[in-house]
Amino acid sequence: MAVYQIVFSPTGGTEKAARCMAKEFCQDNIFVDLCSRDTDFAALLLKEEDICLVAVPSYGGRVPGLAVSRLRQIKGNSARAVLIAVYGNRAYEDTLVELRDVLEEAGFSCVAAVAAVAEHSIMRQFAAGRPDGEDEKELAGFAAEICSGLDKGTLKGLSELPGDRPYRTYDGVPMKPRAGKACNRCGLCVRACPAAAIPEKDPSRTDSSKCISCMRCIAVCPGQARSVSKALLAAGSMKLKKACGGRKENELFL
Repeated sequence: MAVYQIVFSPTGGTEKAARCMAKEFCQDNIFVDLCSRDTDFAALLLKEEDICLVAVPSYGGRVPGLAVSRLRQIKGNSARAVLIAVYGNRAYEDTLVELRDVLEEAGFSCVAAVAAVAEHSIMRQFAAGRPDGEDEKELAGFAAEICSGLDKGTLKGLSELPGDRPYRTYDGVPMKPRAGKACNRCGLCVRACPAAAIPEKDPSRTDSSKCISCMRCIAVCPGQARSVSKALLAAGSMKLKKACGGRKENELFL
């Protein structure tokens, strides 16, 4: 049996949440980066006895399209999947339902699901610092409960999850990162962008038709040269202030 972390985490919050749980399953697990443009996901052949923690961020209440397309290439072969939807303290809406559908179509056996809160990837004042120590303890407890159920053979199938079909419409957000004068064209953002939205010949630009506003280029830029429109950021923050206020709780579904 092998334990896999299959993770789409452009800015690190989703990976952090997955890591809190993965260590309870196995210290030596296999990490699969769904942000990678160089990985042959079709070559990933799982076994029925394998356990896979599949973690994605919620973008507008949906699974990011890039994660969907890459997950569909993996051959699940009835491997047991623990679904992890990570959201920035607003709501995860149809993310878990969609993730379950995608994984079952790919041949996975979904046995448990978790909704976890992490710092918002765009407006970082919301859920700042999460997962925090309290979250880490709770997520580890969720993982231990799932492990116990798997060992005892009581997790045969996942119950109904919150969310709707058809899924809610998500057309992306208008905030697309751009480079400022501090950009030295090092190309790190070009290589890191999961959507290939930054031209290699001119890293100061962003192809808005490809950009998914994941903010990874901002996170990896060593010179802090990339940013989004301050006006749009302020407007978005005001719009989400009420919805993202207060501390949302992590949830476990068995």
